[in-house]
Amino acid sequence: MAQKILIIEDEEVLLEVLESKLKKEGYEVSIAKDGEEGIKKFRQEKPDLVLLDIIMPKMGGFEVMREVMNDSALKDIPIIVISNSGQPVEIEEATKLGARDYLIKAEFSPEEVVQKIRQNLKPQKEPKAEPSVSPEEDSISPQKEKGGSTSSRILIVEDDKFLRDLIVQKLQKEGFDVLQAIDGEEGTKVVKENTVGLILLDLILPGIDGFEVLKRVKEDPKTKDVPVIILSNLG
Repeated sequence: MAQKILIIEDEEVLLEVLESKLKKEGYEVSIAKDGEEGIKKFRQEKPDLVLLDIIMPKMGGFEVMREVMNDSALKDIPIIVISNSGQPVEIEEATKLGARDYLIKAEFSPEEVVQKIRQNLKPQKEPKAEPSVSPEEDSISPQKEKGGSTSSRILIVEDDKFLRDLIVQKLQKEGFDVLQAIDGEEGTKVVKENTVGLILLDLILPGIDGFEVLKRVKEDPKTKDVPVIILSNLG
């Protein structure tokens, strides 16, 4: 029987990424988008582990942990907090309230989340393994491109600042050269003026949307062969 992870997080994009990753790893996943819903599911479902955001509407993560500490049926369930800032005072408070571990929102990867879950949760069965590098990732690996080749340059077209910063930071740490655009018009201009090896393209954008950007990219002989990965809000 799969172990259950409860994710209490109000950021839609991050929630979807975590839910998808954990399900692929073989866990059963339950979600709550605010603290009140989270504590309700905490009590009803008694999950095997909880990923808990600190800053949320209705009831924050610290309030959730205080209620959990006072409930003998819940207090031994492992909690990994998701910190927005990573400030020592925030981490210290979370630890005092019983958090087993923490993740910093702008820095962690889905792989790190899985690693921390495994460290804090005794698995009943070996979670499903995934290849560490997919064929798509390997084809644009910066290790294969020496001297700052443009084939390891990635353009991200995304208007959500949090998500954009998260992706940019991760890609730069992996050695990629990253260009950014916050709307479709800017994205179209950047790809015309620069040689890129890959485009990460949001569909819902201000001005012209991602579908129109994709159409223009594929109609231009100079850019039609550039691989495009869609960032879908709708799935």
